[in-house]
Amino acid sequence: MSSQSLQNTPSSSTTTLRVPQVVLFDMDGVLYDSMPNHGVAWQRAMKEFGIHFTLEDSYATEGARGVDTIRKYAKTQLGKELSEEEAQRMYDVKAHYFHEMPEAKVFDGVIDLMQKIKASGLKIGIVTGSAQLPLIERVTRDFGDFVSADQITTAYDVKRGKPNPDPYLMGLQKAGNYSPTEGIVVENAPLGVHAGAAAGCYTVAINSGPLDDSALLNEGADILFPTIREFADNWERVLDSLSKR
Repeated sequence: MSSQSLQNTPSSSTTTLRVPQVVLFDMDGVLYDSMPNHGVAWQRAMKEFGIHFTLEDSYATEGARGVDTIRKYAKTQLGKELSEEEAQRMYDVKAHYFHEMPEAKVFDGVIDLMQKIKASGLKIGIVTGSAQLPLIERVTRDFGDFVSADQITTAYDVKRGKPNPDPYLMGLQKAGNYSPTEGIVVENAPLGVHAGAAAGCYTVAINSGPLDDSALLNEGADILFPTIREFADNWERVLDSLSKR
């Protein structure tokens, strides 16, 4: 992972940003170091249904609604057009395997970053493709000082998941009916970065996984950091640069 991305500045963005009002965080791979567990659970569940699914696939499809991922792979590999209900039953198996694993830790820097965002007068929302209620309940427990349950957007809130802009447009609406130009998106996955950029938000990429930086920058990320800790340490610089545009 190149450190050169840290030299990028928000001025490289083509997005027209007003004064930022809200920061929308993805969940897995941004707030929690949970992607390794998701990868194992996906592989185990998909194999049970006769679908070949690699660890790389889990990162490539991260952020999409789980049922959409299942329907896509079932069509491609099995030649089956699954209904939403059929895909949901398969996703429930994946969720079961995931929750058998140890609880993923919160990434270093997340709480510090949220404290800085709150001190800056901005709101915080969470936008996830997850439909796993225990995970969503944990978010409200871990980050209740910064975000309320009605500011969390999940797979239940949209019909089209990432890479479509719908989840982040819904996140803006839930946070206070903000314009995309008033939003900052924080993402770690190509599909999520694409969704944030497509929504018209300033998009920060956190490369917490095995992907090359280009996989995120090429999807429209305005700036990239290798860790959420580095973003937290540079929050004031980013915000200051945006306010001068």
